[in-house]
Amino acid sequence: MDIAIGLQHCGLAATHLSIPSSALVPSRASSPAHCGQLLVVRTLKSACLSREEARDATWRLLFLPFLPGAQRRRQRQYCAYMTLPSANPERVASLSGPKWSSRAIKAFTMAELEARKLKYPTTGTESLLMGILTEGTSHAARYLRANGFTLFGVRDEAVKILGKADMYFFSPEHPPITEPAQMALDWAVEQKRNSGEDGEVNSIHLVLGIWAQKGSAGQQILSNLGFDDEKAKELEAFMKKSVSVPGI
Repeated sequence: MDIAIGLQHCGLAATHLSIPSSALVPSRASSPAHCGQLLVVRTLKSACLSREEARDATWRLLFLPFLPGAQRRRQRQYCAYMTLPSANPERVASLSGPKWSSRAIKAFTMAELEARKLKYPTTGTESLLMGILTEGTSHAARYLRANGFTLFGVRDEAVKILGKADMYFFSPEHPPITEPAQMALDWAVEQKRNSGEDGEVNSIHLVLGIWAQKGSAGQQILSNLGFDDEKAKELEAFMKKSVSVPGI
């Protein structure tokens, strides 16, 4: 998943956009009326750009082509505010709300990839579940594996529930998210917001968000493979004890 930040050297804060890219690539603004350029960042570090950082990053971007090669390579270091799709764009635009952990963001990226592997036209709750297992390093992924969940097992269950896709169909680069999957993401953010606790929205929130979407493919897969309300409570209890641990 690629995040684009419009850096405005006129002193405004960074604006969050979503346009496809594959690497760290500076590109010209689409209109001369825009001050500054677009910096497309592919990274999993979660951070924010202050006004001073935005000015500094834009200055470096504007003068980057004129720097010597070695110095130019050193200058290509930028921070990105990382987020995931939301049904409430005004919350995404706010820098004061809960942020997603890097592992959760990578899990979402892997979810899009898994949807494409299965040639599905959308990224659903079943893809989110596969993405968590593919990412593999979060506590949620380790807990699921310890309880018998495997990527291949989840894939098989997804095919049983949703069926096989047409072998000649090609998924889009970023398969659009389904309504249940979007509700799972929003549920995770809302739970974190309502808890009043510090820390990030992590993969445990995401698993619990999938479980909360009763009847969705992801929830059915969890149930079919042995996940229940007791296991959900175990995950929730661990999450509350580890609130200060970043990126779980």
